[in-house]
Amino acid sequence: MASKGNKRTPLYDFHVELGAKIVAFADYAMPVQYPTGILTEHNHTRDAAGLFDVSHMGQVTIRGADPITALETLVPADIRSLPIGGMRYTMLTNEQGGILDDLIVTRLADGIGVIVNAACKDADLAHLRAQLGSRCDVELDDDRALLALQGPKAAVILDRLVPGVAELSFMTVRAFDVAGSVWRISRSGYTGEDGFEISLPGGEAANFARRLLEQPDVAPIGLGARDSLRLEAGLCLYGHDIDETTTPVEAGLRWTIGKRRRDEANFPGAPVVLAQISQGPKRRRIGIRPDGPAPAREGTVIEEESGKTVGQITSGGFGPAVGGPVAMGYVESSMAEEGCPLGLVVRGKRREAHVIKLPFVPHKYIK
Repeated sequence: MASKGNKRTPLYDFHVELGAKIVAFADYAMPVQYPTGILTEHNHTRDAAGLFDVSHMGQVTIRGADPITALETLVPADIRSLPIGGMRYTMLTNEQGGILDDLIVTRLADGIGVIVNAACKDADLAHLRAQLGSRCDVELDDDRALLALQGPKAAVILDRLVPGVAELSFMTVRAFDVAGSVWRISRSGYTGEDGFEISLPGGEAANFARRLLEQPDVAPIGLGARDSLRLEAGLCLYGHDIDETTTPVEAGLRWTIGKRRRDEANFPGAPVVLAQISQGPKRRRIGIRPDGPAPAREGTVIEEESGKTVGQITSGGFGPAVGGPVAMGYVESSMAEEGCPLGLVVRGKRREAHVIKLPFVPHKYIK
């Protein structure tokens, strides 16, 4: 199968061997689906365990005399309160409070680990080095792969192969010695299911992926089902639901900004973000349920009852576990209350919808 995208993860040949449909994503050749199809892959992850290749994402390590203080100059999260092995979701912000990228930050014994989005990897690395390079070393661990095993059976399955991982709690990471190799395994993921992300040397990834697929209840899952899973879980996709024009408060992510950071007010864009926290933003990210069977896609105009445009959909599609179409988008704050009626302009025709509380499918994290 011909490659699309200039870059390949260590699992590229593995995906081709499994008959994956390969597409270009963030300049990587990635599997969008396997022969069973997106719907089957989605449901399998919700029911059992799905194996994802997320090696295209950036694994960055920041080391220095005080990497925590350094990183807190760029993000609004309270990193200092994390114990070693603790993880936190946050974002790089700009001076207008906009989101440059969303991140997972881990406090390591010898520094800070940061997972960045594939499409933002180069820009994030340049930003981190420009802002922190005088006091920290910022390294991209591009020799490592990253696998995700997600679903209600993930813990039992992974613990068979790497004993002890089931003892991890949500948003924690630990180093494991696997046949003399150091793997970092976290209980985290972006599907709303219990699951794990496994950082391991790139040369060991394909063999371990095959071992996982030998286990009952594990199936390979592509980007298509990853997108529908995160949408049902009400989780943002960078470049769609959040970007440099959206703030954490507008995006419903104010919970990521701890009290100490609000009091200190020393992260980029703090005046804008804190004003929105105290006064409320002019617009908000919401969950949307179209009343009919037709899905509404990204870019769909959202209207109020009078026909006035009040926002736009940023992610939308069919929710297999919901049994119907689901979407997220931004509307004027006055229209953000649960149950509020909306109109969606789909192919020039208005279709009725309403605001629904996120997530569409309850999260099943093990805390």
